[in-house]
Amino acid sequence: MSYMALYRKFRPQTFEDVKGQDHIVTTLKNQIKSDRIGHAYLFTGTRGTGKTTIAKILARTINCENPVDGCPCMECAMCKSITAGNSMNVIEMDAASNNGVDSIRQIVEEVAYPPTEGKYKVYIIDEVHMLSTGAFNALLKTLEEPPSYVVFILATTEVHKIPITILSRCQRYDFHRISIDTIAARLKELMDKEGVEVEDKAIRYIAKAADGSMRDGLSLLDQCIAFYIGQTLTYDNVLKVLGAIDTEVFSRLLRHIINGEITQCIGILEEIITQGRDLNQFVIDFTWYLRNLMLLKSSDDMEDVLEMSSDNLALLKEEAKMVDTEILMRYIQVLSALSNDIKYASGKRVLIEIALIKLCKPEMEQDISALNNRMANLEKKVEKGVSVVMAPPIAGQAPATSAAPVKKEPLPAAVPEEVKQVASSWGNVLGKVPPNIKMYLKEVTTITVNELGELVLIFDQPQGSERMAGDFVNRPEVIEEISKAIEALINKTVKIKVEINSGSVSSQDSKTDIRDFFASKGIEIEVDPE
Repeated sequence: MSYMALYRKFRPQTFEDVKGQDHIVTTLKNQIKSDRIGHAYLFTGTRGTGKTTIAKILARTINCENPVDGCPCMECAMCKSITAGNSMNVIEMDAASNNGVDSIRQIVEEVAYPPTEGKYKVYIIDEVHMLSTGAFNALLKTLEEPPSYVVFILATTEVHKIPITILSRCQRYDFHRISIDTIAARLKELMDKEGVEVEDKAIRYIAKAADGSMRDGLSLLDQCIAFYIGQTLTYDNVLKVLGAIDTEVFSRLLRHIINGEITQCIGILEEIITQGRDLNQFVIDFTWYLRNLMLLKSSDDMEDVLEMSSDNLALLKEEAKMVDTEILMRYIQVLSALSNDIKYASGKRVLIEIALIKLCKPEMEQDISALNNRMANLEKKVEKGVSVVMAPPIAGQAPATSAAPVKKEPLPAAVPEEVKQVASSWGNVLGKVPPNIKMYLKEVTTITVNELGELVLIFDQPQGSERMAGDFVNRPEVIEEISKAIEALINKTVKIKVEINSGSVSSQDSKTDIRDFFASKGIEIEVDPE
């Protein structure tokens, strides 16, 4: 006989074998014992939590000839037939591959015929959210008023995709994620039955990696046993098979990051890559490690929430004193962004190295969280009493108390010819000034150079005009911004003067066009078309 996977071999056959769903098991057993069987059930929850398993146990129990305390006897002909999958009373359908209206119409036609044996016809429709709109509509009437001998059990992982008209006709049962303790206890129990030696720490890690799914836990355990067949399954062996990393590595990595030791961080990453670990999982696990650290630091009552050994918890408490919560949040933000970036990236290693350098060097970033990180690093250096080594004083000279400030050399003044060049390339000046100033500078009527070598900006601003562009530009702070823009272009200073023509004449003919003005002097002007 071929090998049977653990999750199939140890699939619960009675309600007593189901772990982690006590709220559902108790309700269903009470319904069976009081003969209050519903006509439609909806089982919803994440994968591997027992939806299909409980559906089969319910079908077996309500057809059992001799039920015991709301559980099937497993000895009668009906129990054996349903367990073997030979019963005509229990019909399973996968809606993912049979989602058309014809499949549901066939069920509707079969419902009219009572069971040939047993009490109930049970239809188990898995992944029911995959049904088409037409299929849901075909099922609706039968689901609302089925014959007394028919029970529908719908199972789904995405309950939000099911129409409300279907939901309102079913008894809904939400399957919870199974706790790490429950999964670990079940795995330990099954390994004792199988005669396989497994370290408790290894069982615990597999239970955590299962992420609330008993089936995933059994599959991972099956994989690890197969790799080390005939040997004791240790914690280190599990890490190798699953490509995971020990939390001690995360502890070392975090301490190097806190101390800003880039070389050591890259060295740890090199070790991880050499060992063939999954880099995606490495980022996820390290983020989770930091999350645990943040929770522990945020409250004194988090020890029961964190699923980890006492040794790891002691390390975590020690590290909680070394780093502030705000810095931890920045670390988590950087790693969360990294986790999204490396999913489909080919150069995963490069992206991780960049992220590690960012964590070690907060001065590379300009956001508030990075600034808080830099300030915290400086405070730590001051607390440690980092001394400043000064050069010995020269004989006969008083020791210097502080370095003299570096003086910026003044820029030379532009000659009139250079000022004319600035006027001729006025569009370049507009490109350097802030947008709010540029908006008003576009209303300059004439640009000229006077006998003193000053750049003169002339505005036609008739009395009663709503926009006072000339008044705005004539403000000292605005002239200073324009001067800075010109200095950035020619590396020389230019004096700027604003003249405002406040006459009542405002027709276009009375204005001197900038191009015409300088064309007469043999100068071509580039005006920003914007």
